[in-house]
Amino acid sequence: MPVITLPDGAQRAFAAPVSALDVARDISAGLARNALAARIDDRLCDLSTVIESDARVALITERDPEGFDLMRHSCAHLMAMAVKQLYPDAQVTIGPTIEDGFYYDFAYSRPFTPEDLSQIEERMRELARADIPLERSEVPREEAIRLFESLGETYKCEIIRDLPADAVVSLYRQGDFVDLCRGPHVPSTGKLKAFKLMKVAGAYWRGDSKNAMLQRIYGTCWADEKSLKAYLTRLEEAAKRDHRKLGTQLDLFHFDECAPGSVFWHSKGWTLFQQLIAYMRQRQFDAGYEEVNTPDVMDRSLWELSGHWANYRDHMFTTETEDGRTFALKPMNCPGGVAIFANGLKSYRDLPIRMAEFGKVHRYEPSGALHGLMRVRHFTQDDAHIFCTPAQMQGECETVIRLILDIYRDFGFDEVAIKLSTRPANRIGSDETWDLLEHALSSSLDAMGLAYTTNPGEGAFYGPKLEFVLRDAIGRDWQCGTLQVDLNLPERFDIGYINEAGERVRPVMLHRALFGSLERFTGILIEHYAGTFPAWLAPVQAVAFGITDAQSDYVKEVVAALKKAGVRAVTDLRNEKVGYKVREHTMQRVPYLLVAGEREKAEGKVAVRDVAGKDLGAMTPEQIVGLMQRAAPERD
Repeated sequence: MPVITLPDGAQRAFAAPVSALDVARDISAGLARNALAARIDDRLCDLSTVIESDARVALITERDPEGFDLMRHSCAHLMAMAVKQLYPDAQVTIGPTIEDGFYYDFAYSRPFTPEDLSQIEERMRELARADIPLERSEVPREEAIRLFESLGETYKCEIIRDLPADAVVSLYRQGDFVDLCRGPHVPSTGKLKAFKLMKVAGAYWRGDSKNAMLQRIYGTCWADEKSLKAYLTRLEEAAKRDHRKLGTQLDLFHFDECAPGSVFWHSKGWTLFQQLIAYMRQRQFDAGYEEVNTPDVMDRSLWELSGHWANYRDHMFTTETEDGRTFALKPMNCPGGVAIFANGLKSYRDLPIRMAEFGKVHRYEPSGALHGLMRVRHFTQDDAHIFCTPAQMQGECETVIRLILDIYRDFGFDEVAIKLSTRPANRIGSDETWDLLEHALSSSLDAMGLAYTTNPGEGAFYGPKLEFVLRDAIGRDWQCGTLQVDLNLPERFDIGYINEAGERVRPVMLHRALFGSLERFTGILIEHYAGTFPAWLAPVQAVAFGITDAQSDYVKEVVAALKKAGVRAVTDLRNEKVGYKVREHTMQRVPYLLVAGEREKAEGKVAVRDVAGKDLGAMTPEQIVGLMQRAAPERD
């Protein structure tokens, strides 16, 4: 008689083994209709799974995150079924879920066209309306190979042959279509109600350029048509905000094949970049940080000692000198910070030491992974390393967390999710050390009353970390800041300080970045603001011009006064109509347009108009300076 414990603690006893669907029916007919799968103890299972002994059971619906993943995974199978019906000679390979959707790779004799995608999508809708059950079965490895050989699916056979000889292979059948899959899946195709095929792209079999080129069809799947429409609208808005397009339109930066993955900053873009650095430099100064700078190129021995050579070698740029030494461009700033701490004797009275660096790092990213400012090979981090006593560790963590959240609010990010990433399989240090460090981060969040989720196994190889995920103006999430606690690098580098008893002991090392990559954060800001930056951040804050040439000298005087007061103002004295200039600078997202006619010139003022077209009236240069100052983030 299995006893089922539900998430709310309620228990239900059954006289015989039951399926997860039976449990749902016993609770309510509505839950049975809406259930997609079940979590039995800690394992996600099909609704058909039979429960023979006591277990904890949670029913999964489309409202649960696992529900979305199940629908998208099942939708990939639905697409494969449709492709096989329409194009019997196509071979199916793999079809996983991805963020907001799924894909499936196919081997086919000709490229799929947009018309093909429309036909596939329509056949998918027909199959979904047919409400075909998905049925799981398990067969021996050799039997599975014979089955897929008979179907002409050579790629599936290759996958199965890589399994151990005694492996039991799980298959899912829906109608006349059978696929190799671990599952679980939704109970029937009728659960898939809102989906769309997005595009087709090339992909190498198993991601290896030495293998055959396949065709990857991408799709998205949502719980209902309303959610699907909202997602497609969000994609349209994201395309308008694409930082690469706006980077060209606003003359901020460009990329060139002479330096793949590295940014060529134009004057306006570099000004924006420097505003971010100036802002962070002041915030760090106010928070008690000292700024340092460490070399870009360091000897291999340093990276071996830090553990990066063993754990990060494939992502590092290296060179050998004529005397046989190997040097590497730094992929991270941490060892340089440790080297500065190690220089000279430190006392407990010196701690905490908060050491900040705008360090340039270099990481090899495959060319296919490069994506504008979001994924580059050469970038700047607003890194900081805090060295403190164990007693100071939690307080320093809380101070950093408060600083991070406050800074994000200054940039209009009020929704910030926090994730705790714990020890990965590939790591250095003892389990006892990891226990201590993970507890330090979780207890800091608990003490501050902040909600967080856990990402098991996603920490850095030297310590656990907090990740701060920002939600932008159109609802997209971006992982930016990190906070890591580390006792492993201090041990490996044998650094220490003198405690109250006169003993040499290890400091705790905190690794902290708020923007993360400044290049990436700039790209996020461009898209968040759609290129219309707040006045305090904009590369050009104001542009001034006259109604006629008669006001040109006066316009120059106004701009000179504004520049002297620190305003980033420019003149536009071209022989063009005022309306043309207004349109052009509005398209360039300049926050304020300053126009002078004879009346404004006589009054010592300019007419001020903001980027939204609002007339702010006539102002003196001093009043405009005040307007700019009021636009800046307020400090406590």
